[in-house]
Amino acid sequence: MLGVTKLPEDCQSLEEVREGMDALDRELVALIAKRVGYVRAAARFKTSAEAVAAKDRVQAVLATRRAWAQDAGLDGPTIEGIYRDLVAYCVSEEHKSWTGTSGHRTD
Repeated sequence: MLGVTKLPEDCQSLEEVREGMDALDRELVALIAKRVGYVRAAARFKTSAEAVAAKDRVQAVLATRRAWAQDAGLDGPTIEGIYRDLVAYCVSEEHKSWTGTSGHRTD
């Protein structure tokens, strides 16, 4: 069944369930990589380390993702926690890009 995954409700075995989860996780990782690409691109438009950190934007993103999760029937605080880690990683990657491409150093 490689390359073709069933909908969760159509799975007839634990193996099919795991194949579906693995396929989704591969897609999620690819989407995270694409998100990080956008984050690195954002660094080109930032003028300071504070702008990279964008604390107000981070809070807005977390609140929005929490609401989206709840609208999808998921636990908002749990999804917010996942995004908190993702956003922290992204800010770190953006900072690396900003210091590397802008010539600005904060160390």
